[in-house]
Amino acid sequence: MPAVSRRPVHFLSLLTLALCAAASLARADVALPAAARARGATVEAKGPAPKHLRIAVLTYQGSSFWQQLEDGTQAVTAYLKPLNTEVVEVPLGTSLSAEIFDAGLDGVMTKQFNGAVGVPIFDGTVSKVNEAIGDGMPFYSVIADSKMRSKRTVSMGMQASDAGRAAGDFIAKQIGAEGKVLVITGVLGAAQHDARMNGAMDLWKQKYPKIKIIGPFESKDDAATVYSQATDAIGSNPDLKVIYVTANGSEAAAKAVRDAKATGHIGVVGYDDLPEKAQYKQDGEILALLDQAPYRQVFDAVVMMHNQQAFGQTYPADIVIPSPIAYGKYAHH
Repeated sequence: MPAVSRRPVHFLSLLTLALCAAASLARADVALPAAARARGATVEAKGPAPKHLRIAVLTYQGSSFWQQLEDGTQAVTAYLKPLNTEVVEVPLGTSLSAEIFDAGLDGVMTKQFNGAVGVPIFDGTVSKVNEAIGDGMPFYSVIADSKMRSKRTVSMGMQASDAGRAAGDFIAKQIGAEGKVLVITGVLGAAQHDARMNGAMDLWKQKYPKIKIIGPFESKDDAATVYSQATDAIGSNPDLKVIYVTANGSEAAAKAVRDAKATGHIGVVGYDDLPEKAQYKQDGEILALLDQAPYRQVFDAVVMMHNQQAFGQTYPADIVIPSPIAYGKYAHH
């Protein structure tokens, strides 16, 4: 074959290789910021989105737990901004309800976001989530999904029943399998709260019948209410041994123990190993905390949404987040 006929082929081959190399560079994983990695983030973006994306994060406010979720949202917003993805926080206020969540998600759908991440919690959110999916908008559940399974794209979180059983077994071992335990839950009917509550209480009823359950009491996920409920129970039950808080407010329960001068006699077991709880662990009011890693969950979920929408990346429908236990001063483990 004459040399002249080989040149175009050679040139096109080089051009193809160059284009492939450029595409590969464009798709290179983008390293996580050190601060995000230190807070547990694990999922890296696959590169800049070919077209501008808008992802909504529906968040509640009013407690240290939700602040961790907001911190994660702000961090992932900064991470993805140079990658052509805009993250928009949609505040839902301080009251947890299906109606409030549905209204927030409805607004996101109206504004035609490319995807949404949120904490559905209640079965009353299922229809709205299914509507979003039916309209072609992916939805990722984080932290606490509804008990009734929706058509959500991905659900990320701890196995709540398993966490409840682990907490219940830990408590039983701390008190020699007998004595009074006060149970304070967040919102009755919230799947995650119920599962963590029932996981522990069912275990006690089946395996540790000498444990006497006081409650459960509903705090509406309000720390001030937890403090009041714990204070009342301590005053009415001088032989109380443990306060088990299934949702927000374990630090409030710990403060109630400290204020009652019952440190070393009554311990608190709860969730979310947050900075403001460290002193209560060190001083002994908190026996243990099972950590949900809210910062990590929202950061990773939003990056996964970016990767899915920009590059067709797929993820498992159910992603279990491990719930390591952080122990306090007086914990036996």
